[in-house]
Amino acid sequence: MKRRIYLLVCLLCISLVLPAKKLTNEQWARQVFDHTYQMVFGPQGSTLHYSVNLIGIYKTEGTIWYKGAKSKFVESRYTAWNDGVDYYRHDKKHGTVEIYRANSDEKDKYASKFKFDPEEFHYSLEEKDGNYVITLKAKKSLKGIREVKALVDKKSRVPVSLRIKLAFFWTTVKISHFKSGDIPDNIFVFPKNQMKGYKIIDKR
Repeated sequence: MKRRIYLLVCLLCISLVLPAKKLTNEQWARQVFDHTYQMVFGPQGSTLHYSVNLIGIYKTEGTIWYKGAKSKFVESRYTAWNDGVDYYRHDKKHGTVEIYRANSDEKDKYASKFKFDPEEFHYSLEEKDGNYVITLKAKKSLKGIREVKALVDKKSRVPVSLRIKLAFFWTTVKISHFKSGDIPDNIFVFPKNQMKGYKIIDKR
């Protein structure tokens, strides 16, 4: 027993003396990115205000909530609820509600272009004006996202903005009023009783 304790003490002393393995820039970038990504898309849920500018061609802004596979967004014209099974989009201008399967690309053809898999990119990081700039470059020539420049607050790891390259053009997404955690599940439930009189278009 004493021999085992002695060996454990020796191993502990060695671990304190030996220098820690230094992370490469790509490893450090991925570590910072994963932390922020979890704050946004983790099971605790999150909410943020976004402003999108697609090189002056398309502009929109609104508020979005995430929690696991669920989401909700509110813009001036549209409100959408995704309960993880079905997706409901209310068009206030046309007085319609379209219903899709939650995993259908047809529900939002614009958003489907921004499908993202963290494993499909190389990562690098630099510091700039109190923030981290994390650059993601596609490992292969993907049809969707080619490159991302994510601006993250150095202290809080809160996302500040994204610049996303699709094909040959860039989209800028500014982020504000970010909050992670304490997102209630009922926010993702489609309020059927409030939609009386609207035309229901079921595309499931």
